[in-house]
Amino acid sequence: MAKADKKQATQKPAGTGVQDIATQLGLKPGQSIDLLKALHILTREGKLNQDSRRKLKQVYHLYQFIEPLLNELSKDGHAVTLADHGAGKSYLGFILYDLYFKALGQGKIYGIETRAPLVEASQKLAADLAFDRMEFLNMSVAESTHVDFMPSQFDVVTALHACDTATDDAIAFGLEKKAKAMVLVPCCQAEVAACLRQTKAMSLSRTPLAELWRHPIHTREMGSQITNVLRCLYLEACGYQVTVTELVGWEHSMKNELIVARYTGQKKRNSAQRLRQLLAEFGLASLEGVRYPHFPKEELAA
Repeated sequence: MAKADKKQATQKPAGTGVQDIATQLGLKPGQSIDLLKALHILTREGKLNQDSRRKLKQVYHLYQFIEPLLNELSKDGHAVTLADHGAGKSYLGFILYDLYFKALGQGKIYGIETRAPLVEASQKLAADLAFDRMEFLNMSVAESTHVDFMPSQFDVVTALHACDTATDDAIAFGLEKKAKAMVLVPCCQAEVAACLRQTKAMSLSRTPLAELWRHPIHTREMGSQITNVLRCLYLEACGYQVTVTELVGWEHSMKNELIVARYTGQKKRNSAQRLRQLLAEFGLASLEGVRYPHFPKEELAA
């Protein structure tokens, strides 16, 4: 065999190297390696460090829950709108666009983030990649609910590790915008824990259950648990079917609770009653009007 022919026979087909990298890293079909490099999930050499591996695993696992919702909502040619709250560096938004919206040819993603440098970086990256149907807004979740240039309705609302009450604001946004689905991964939560601390002495004298949050570390954990239980009851009371599960294994993230809510229109009166009872039991009545603006008024009445 001639040298040229031998060399040609041993050469890999064009694109095989990229495919090898994608296979080795466990990337989803169609995933742009250039995008992952731009997001600094991959190094320039196509390597994945342990921290980036955790981030990518979380986003991919979340994508598995979001993709069926997008498939259902995009039937009959509907252009899906998605709001990603507390977007940060917009890992979730960019990967959703790359894997789903880009091929769909329609629909739009809005990334909401309070840190201006992250918004500017995301805007630049979207322009560089020609991801034309992505828009990034420098504002809080609460502010985005009331601006007049946003669509009056959204199909999907996501919030990946939106801190403290930002998840509640994302729920309020979804309710205001009549979202068909919400996918939420709450992060640090302080509001309910603060209320528990304020009423701890009174609660200890009233019920032995207050021992569950007497110690500071238990106050924090109970506050987090109660917060998410109240959120689920609120969503059910407002007409959503709610599923609660783990996002990924606990070794990857301690903030691991995933709440998926799909609108059915069936408002559960029992959930509304239970929510109100829990607010009273834990001394959280002050949160009624603040956190549950869409709660049926008759249920909030004394």
